[in-house]
Amino acid sequence: MIHEVDEGIRRLLVAGGVPGDRGDLAFEAPTKDWTARRNAPAVNVFLYDLREDLTRRNAGATEVHDDDGVLLGWRGAARWYELSYLITAWTNRPQDEHRLLSEALACLVRGERLAPEWLTGSLAELGLAVGMQVAGPTPEGRSAPDVWSALGGELKPAITLKVTAPLAGEWTPAGLPVTEGLVLRAVDGVEAGPSPDARRLRYEGPTTAEGEGFAVPRPRPLPSGRRRRGEPIR
Repeated sequence: MIHEVDEGIRRLLVAGGVPGDRGDLAFEAPTKDWTARRNAPAVNVFLYDLREDLTRRNAGATEVHDDDGVLLGWRGAARWYELSYLITAWTNRPQDEHRLLSEALACLVRGERLAPEWLTGSLAELGLAVGMQVAGPTPEGRSAPDVWSALGGELKPAITLKVTAPLAGEWTPAGLPVTEGLVLRAVDGVEAGPSPDARRLRYEGPTTAEGEGFAVPRPRPLPSGRRRRGEPIR
């Protein structure tokens, strides 16, 4: 799911013209080594924190059917996670960096969720909304200065982006449909072989059962002297 969120953000920024034809869009940690290797203007989208949204945790499973209504299986409840990113711009001049950041900000604030056309893989299959919070309050946990300190770099202006995305629940496929009736055999012991008196239960509707059989349920006559519940006494 994490790489699918990365891809959604990448598609959103590229569609908005960020960083443009002459720039790079990177998802690496902006360490000193990465900075030294950079040889073109770049926008860096760095995932620095991942936490589950416990308020949205559910239990149970949902039936999944195909277009003809046939049961395919059961999908467990999705679990939701908050992914926190720092988006920074890297050029040789602060003015150019601020321009790139402005373009990225204008692109991100156009909607409060990743549009369906940006979603791939399990995010697209689930069909659930993937929310975004741009430049909002600092989330609990590590702040931007703490992140830069851990990376060994100097503090830079950055856009904070929090994406709330679902992780698909466990998939349990349904078994194959039953096409044959149940065969009952009476044996004298565990060592006895197949009984020639085997009977096959035959069901109403289409079936591939073969041979003689009997339909179930079949009404059974009451013993003499007994009556059904509700019948008058004679």
